[in-house]
Amino acid sequence: MTGADILVQVLADEGVDTIFGYSGGAILPIYDAVFRYNQEHGTAMPLIVPANEQGAGFMAAGYARASGRVGVAVVTSGPGATNTVTPVRDSMADSVPIIVICGQVPTTAIGTDAFQEAPVPSIMGAVAKHVFLITDPTKLEATVRTAFEIARTGRPGPVVLDVPKDVQNWKGVFHGSSRLSVPGYRQRMSRLEAAKLPQAACAEFFAALKVANRPLIYAGGGVINGRAADALREFSREFKIPVVTTLMGIGAVDTTDPLSMRMLGMHGTAFANYAVDDCDCLLAVGARFDDRVAGNVPKFASGAKFIAHFDIDASEIDKVKRVHWSHVGLMAEALLQLLAYGREHEFRRDWSAWQRHCEELRVNHAMNYDRDSPFIQPYFVIEEINRLTRGEAVITTGVGQHQMWAAQYFDFRSPRLWLTSGSMGTMGFGLPAAVGAQFAQRNRLVIDIDGDASIRMNIGELETVTTYDLPIKVVVLNNFGDGMVRQWQKLFHKGRMSASDKSLHTKDFIKAAMADGFKYAVRLDQKADVRRVVSEFINFKGPAFLEVIIDRDAGVYPMVGPGHGYSEMITGDHISSRTEVKAKTPDASEMF
Repeated sequence: MTGADILVQVLADEGVDTIFGYSGGAILPIYDAVFRYNQEHGTAMPLIVPANEQGAGFMAAGYARASGRVGVAVVTSGPGATNTVTPVRDSMADSVPIIVICGQVPTTAIGTDAFQEAPVPSIMGAVAKHVFLITDPTKLEATVRTAFEIARTGRPGPVVLDVPKDVQNWKGVFHGSSRLSVPGYRQRMSRLEAAKLPQAACAEFFAALKVANRPLIYAGGGVINGRAADALREFSREFKIPVVTTLMGIGAVDTTDPLSMRMLGMHGTAFANYAVDDCDCLLAVGARFDDRVAGNVPKFASGAKFIAHFDIDASEIDKVKRVHWSHVGLMAEALLQLLAYGREHEFRRDWSAWQRHCEELRVNHAMNYDRDSPFIQPYFVIEEINRLTRGEAVITTGVGQHQMWAAQYFDFRSPRLWLTSGSMGTMGFGLPAAVGAQFAQRNRLVIDIDGDASIRMNIGELETVTTYDLPIKVVVLNNFGDGMVRQWQKLFHKGRMSASDKSLHTKDFIKAAMADGFKYAVRLDQKADVRRVVSEFINFKGPAFLEVIIDRDAGVYPMVGPGHGYSEMITGDHISSRTEVKAKTPDASEMF
C-alpha cells in the first residue's frame, strides 16, 4: 500500500467516521486515498471542507467535545498547517483529543524554504500534546496508531502529524497492528489506570467529611473528559452534597438537579460563588483552580478547613492552591471506590441545614435582569430558546458576553452539550465547532450562540453549514461591537472606548447569511416579537440564522474583578448582593 493508503486505513481502524480538512499540493496523496477509500466503502469517512483551515481544526475539536472521540483534521503544508495553530492550542488548553495531519514538503526539501514549507514541529511543539515529523515511511503506520493513543489517553490533547509528500507516496507493507515503542508514556498511563485509593486514604477522606458541616463539590472539565459525570452524579446524590461547576464542567451534573448550584467563577452565579465562600469542605474534582475561578487564591474557599483534589494530571496538585488530600488517577474509578467505601461503612451525615442554606442562596441571589426594558435583553432571548430546548440541545458559543450569558441561562441535562473555548477564549470558535458537533451528534439540535464580533472571525463557515445542509441554528446577539471589552472599559478605564469605538458594525448579517445559502435568515429587533420569532427559528427545518439586535449596554453580571475575592463580587442592578461593591481599577499584576 502507499503511505497515504496506510494512513487512511489506520484512520478507519481507529473508528474515524468524519474528517475535516482543506486540500493543497502537499496533502493531495492523502486526499486521493480518502476519495478511493470512500469509493470502495460507500462514503464511510466523509471529508468535510471548511472555508479555512482554522475552521477545520475547530470542527475537529467540536466533534471531539461533542462525542468524546478523537476529532481529525487534514490540511496541507505551510499556511495550511499554521492556520491550525490556534485550534491546536485551544484543544491543548481545554484537554480536547484531536489529530491534525499536515502535509509537508518532501523530506529532501525540508529546511530549504521550499514552496509552502513551515517548521511544523518547532511551531506546534510548544502548543500540542505531541508532534511527530514522519521521515521514516516504515514507521508511518505505527506512528499514526500511537498518535491516537496519545491523544485520547491520560489527560487528552491534540497530536500533530507532519507527513512529507514522499512518505505519503512511498509503498510498503501494511501490518494492521503496529505501534511505536513509547515506554515512558505507557508506564505513566499504566500507573494512572492502576492507581487505586488505599483504604487508609478512603478513611481519611470520610473522616474529614464526617466533621464537615457545609461540604461542596467543585467540578471541572476533567469530569467530562474523564467520563466521570455519571459517577459524580451518583456520589453527589448518595451523600447529598451540592455541586458547583466551572465553565468547562457545565453538564457534569444536570443543571436542573436540586443539588446543582451551577457555574462558579468570575462570571459564575452569585449563589454559586457565595456557596464557595460559605463551605467548610471543598471537593475539587477534575478542576484546576484556574484564574477565572480562584482569581485571588488566598480568598478562594477561605473557610474550607479541608480541601480534596482529584485529577488525572499530577502537575495540577498543589499547583495553584494547597490541598489537604489528593488522588491522581482515573476519576470515575476513584469516585465509585469512595462511594462503595461510604456505603460499606454506612456513612451518613445530615446536611439538611446546609442544603436549605444553598436553596436560600439560589432564591435570594437568583440570576435576573431588567425585564421591563424596552430593548431586547440577551438573557430573555436565551431564556426563550432554553424554554423550547429544555436542556437537551448542543450549545456552542463564540467568546465574549454572549458566551457568559449562555453559560448562565441555559440548562444542560447531560455532558457534552456545552461546547465553548474556555482556557484560550478563542473568538470564532462557535460556528465551526457547531459544524463538528452536528456530525458527532447527527440527531441532536445544535445551536451556535454567537456575538457579532466573534462570528466575524470564522464567518466563512456559514457556507459550510448550508453546503452540507446541516440543520444548525445560528444566533448572533448583535450589540454592535466588542461588548465584553466595552464592559471592562466602562468599569476599569473610565469609559475610554479605545478601539472598541471603531469596532466593525456595518455588516448586514442577514444579507451575508442569505448569500451563503440560508433559507431562514431573520433580524429580530422588536421585544414583542421575541417569543414568536424564536419559536419559528428553532422549529425551522434545516439551517437557520437569527440576528438579534440587543440592548447595547447589557452587561455580564455577576462579575468578580481581577484580583478580587467572591465577597467583592459585582452583581449589577438586578441581582441581590450581600454587600455593596464598587469596581476598583486593577493594578499592573492583575489579569484581564
